[in-house]
Amino acid sequence: MNPDNFPPVHDDGELERLIGSETALAVWFSGPDCRVCQDLRPKVAALLERRFPRIRRVGVDCAARPETAAQHQVFTIPVLLVFLDHRETLRLVRSFSPGQIEQGLERPYRLLFD
Repeated sequence: MNPDNFPPVHDDGELERLIGSETALAVWFSGPDCRVCQDLRPKVAALLERRFPRIRRVGVDCAARPETAAQHQVFTIPVLLVFLDHRETLRLVRSFSPGQIEQGLERPYRLLFD
């Protein structure tokens, strides 16, 4: 699996610019010492690539960017935020499965892109 399946956000303003400019954006909030984050990340990326290919993916390292995490009310990890049409459409926190992502995105993604 590609290690850049969620390319990192490099500064605090970059994420806000992406939310404002991308029609579909998935943001993976994680930390370097989070085993669940590391195990779940490639599974989530593979699902998004396969089922929702028009969603751009980026990652936020909460240890390196705590302000960015706090601005989005991320206080535990992992968290997946999905923005469709510049609005938060899905928020999954800590313990979730790829199936929950698929179920939560199927209808809004189809309405946006079909």
